[in-house]
Amino acid sequence: MLIRHPGDIRPSEITPPEVYRARRRFMQGLGALAAGTLTGVAADVQAGVKLAGVRASAYTLNEDKTPYKAVTTYNNFYEFGTGKDDPAENVGSLKTRPWTVTVEGEVGNPGAYDIDMLMKLAPLEERVYRMRCVEGWSMVIPWVGFPLREIIRRAAPTGNAKYVEFVTLADPKQMPGQRTRVLDWPYVEGLRMDEAMNPLTLLAVGLYGELLPNQNGAPIRLVVPWKYGFKSAKSIVKIRFVERQPLTAWMKATPNEYGFYSNVNPGVDHPRWSQAKERRIGEFFKRDTLMFNGYGDQVAQMYRGMDLKKHF
Repeated sequence: MLIRHPGDIRPSEITPPEVYRARRRFMQGLGALAAGTLTGVAADVQAGVKLAGVRASAYTLNEDKTPYKAVTTYNNFYEFGTGKDDPAENVGSLKTRPWTVTVEGEVGNPGAYDIDMLMKLAPLEERVYRMRCVEGWSMVIPWVGFPLREIIRRAAPTGNAKYVEFVTLADPKQMPGQRTRVLDWPYVEGLRMDEAMNPLTLLAVGLYGELLPNQNGAPIRLVVPWKYGFKSAKSIVKIRFVERQPLTAWMKATPNEYGFYSNVNPGVDHPRWSQAKERRIGEFFKRDTLMFNGYGDQVAQMYRGMDLKKHF
């Protein structure tokens, strides 16, 4: 198993988001930008397209946001390579239109949603979340999306639905990292039903007010801010409601290192490094890791009575 340790991004290397986006839009050309503002966005022009009608959310932070360039060039997305800069370099092959997300399993209303139709199910809102990687680095990202529970309510889960499983795209032609055996593809993740229904759990379709870049999980990804980043599955194609706990990709690969819950917990170390401290991208000094990544008031009640060292 190859897992690279994070390097540091110096503040001097980070271009201010407004400058970076303006430069990129210029290179795309005015024609591509105009075409991208339509509901059906072509895959090759989606990055940088402004999302209309995004409303502010109560879920925000009084913390500096991680610069756009760092958010979009320093990524874990093994479908495009194991290096932090591999996703941004290799995602040009990913086509996100057309795209369908299938809802299936223990539900009364199964179905398939076109991504552009899915984006209209609920009002889009910007939520500024802390995101913590299991490797020890963190970011503050202004995501754009809607609560996962909006889809869950429409799906009408049966009494047998105890968990929600997320299956991501498996296509080695588009995702060169899937030509390796670093994981057993497709990437699978899962949440307990109460976790999936928690108001914090987001289906993100954008960041910084724009459509989600490919390297960040386009066209739709999960965001679970109180868990380590690998729980937030990218490029989702199936949402399954199941009775038994899903066997996730990382549990299948190394079960002694990656548990099902994967809550941010400074008191439970990874077998190969401590989780007590973290380095915010762009900062030199490390800071203390917060229990549940600082979202304990919203989520701690779901784990009351559980041994979080055993159920890591």
